Amino acid sequence: MKEISCKLLVIGAGPGGYVCAIRAGQLGVDTVIVEVAKPGGTCLNVGCIPSKAVIHAAQEFEKIAHMATSKDPLGIKVAAPTLDLAQTVAWKDGIVSRLNSGVAGLLKKAKVKTVQGWATFRDGKTVEVETEIGTQVIRAETVVIATGSAPVELPFLPFGGPVISSTEALALAEVPKKLAVVGGGYIGLELGMAFARMGAKVAIVEALPRVLAQYDAELTRPVLKRLGELGVEVMTGAKAKGLSTKRDALLVDTADGKNAKIAADKILVTVGRKPLTEGWGLEQIDLDRAGKFIRIDDQCRTSMRGIYAIGDVTGEPMLAHRAMAQGEMVAEIVADHKRSWDKRAIPAICFTDPELVTAGLTPEEAKVLAGEIKIGQFPFAANGRAMTKQGEDGFVRVVARADNHLVLGIQAVGQGVSELSAAFGLALEMGARLEDIAGTIHAHPTQGEGFQEAALKALGHALHV
Repeated sequence: MKEISCKLLVIGAGPGGYVCAIRAGQLGVDTVIVEVAKPGGTCLNVGCIPSKAVIHAAQEFEKIAHMATSKDPLGIKVAAPTLDLAQTVAWKDGIVSRLNSGVAGLLKKAKVKTVQGWATFRDGKTVEVETEIGTQVIRAETVVIATGSAPVELPFLPFGGPVISSTEALALAEVPKKLAVVGGGYIGLELGMAFARMGAKVAIVEALPRVLAQYDAELTRPVLKRLGELGVEVMTGAKAKGLSTKRDALLVDTADGKNAKIAADKILVTVGRKPLTEGWGLEQIDLDRAGKFIRIDDQCRTSMRGIYAIGDVTGEPMLAHRAMAQGEMVAEIVADHKRSWDKRAIPAICFTDPELVTAGLTPEEAKVLAGEIKIGQFPFAANGRAMTKQGEDGFVRVVARADNHLVLGIQAVGQGVSELSAAFGLALEMGARLEDIAGTIHAHPTQGEGFQEAALKALGHALHV
C-alpha cells in the first residue's frame, strides 16, 4: 500500500482529535486523522451524548409516571406509562449516527483525509495503520496523540455477564429490576439515578465516606435528598468484593465491617477511567509520563519534539470540552499561530437529578489562594422560574476575593443548571468582578437570575432573598 505523507497526523477522532483535525484543515494544514472506530470517540458514541439521551428518557418517563398518580399538582391526568427501553436505545443510536455522519462530513469539508484502523508508532514521525485492506504507512511532520480513555476494570469484577461498564449500560434492551452500582462518582450517580427513575431498584456502593466526593457536601446535599426520594440505597465506606457464587448478587464489605450481599440483575462498575496508552507503540517513542498519563506543557507538547498529546490521555479533568479546546489550540500552533494553554476555568457538569455545575475555585480553594473571600449564595426556592418548573431545590453560589471582588469560582446545583455553565465560564474567563455580574441585566423570569442575585448577595444587598 502506498505511503501517505502529511504535515499533521492526528491519532484518534474523539472530541479533541476531530476538532484538532478540522481546525488544522481550515487553516490549510495538510492533515490526516486515524480512528479505529466511528468518529466522535467515547463522548459521542458511548459516553456524553448517549448518556444524556438515556437520562432525558428517564426524566420524561418519571414525569409521566408521576402524572399518573393522584399526587401531581399540575392537574394533568394520564394512564400509567410503560417503557420500551430497546426503542429508547434505538432512538439514542439514531442521534449518535447522525452526529457520526456530521463529524465525518465536517472532516471532509475541511479536506482532512480519514484513515480507519489501528495506528502503531514506528518512530516519532511514522506510524503503521492496520486497515481492512492492509497496512498503511503514514509519515508526518507533526503528530497529535488523542487516543482518549477507557473504563477501569476491577480484577475481582471483570466485565462480562452481569458485570457491565457504562458502555453496556447504555445499550441494555430492558431496565434491570435490580441494579448495583460500584462507584459513587458522577458516572455512577448519573446512570444509577436514570435507571432508578425508570423503575429499577438501585444500590450504590462507594468506598469513600460520601458519594460525589469531588464536590463539596453543601453542593451535593440536594442530590442526596433526591436519591432518598427515588429509593436508591447508598452504601458509603463500603467495598465491593466480587460476585456471589450464583452470579446474582454483589458481595460487599460494609462500613461497619460486616459482609453484605446485594441482589442484582446487573452490576455497573464505574470506578473511573484510564488513559489509552497501550497498543499504540508508545514504547517506541519513550514519552515522559505524569503517572499513567502523558506529560504535556502549556502548549500540549510532549517530551519529544513534534509530538503533541491532548484530551483524556493527558490527565484530569477528563472532559470533552477540555480536549476540544486543546485540539483547537494545537492545530493553530501547527499552523504557526501564537497560542498557549491559558485557561481560567473549565466548567464541569454532573448530570444527576438535580444537576451540578462547578467552574473555577471552590470556597476552600479560594481561601487558600486569596485569604479573605466573599461568598454569595441564592436559593432557587426564591426564584420564580424554578418554582414554575417544580425545581426549587438547589442554589447558585459565587466566590470572590474580599479585597477587589474578583470572581474566583461559581457553583450551582439545581434543575437544568447545566445551561448556566457557559455564563459561569465566560464570567471567569473575562475576569468579572461581583459588580460586573450584579450590574448585568438578567432576563426575568429565568433561573439565570440566581447568578445575578448570588453576586448581589455577596455584595450585601440581594433583592429577592
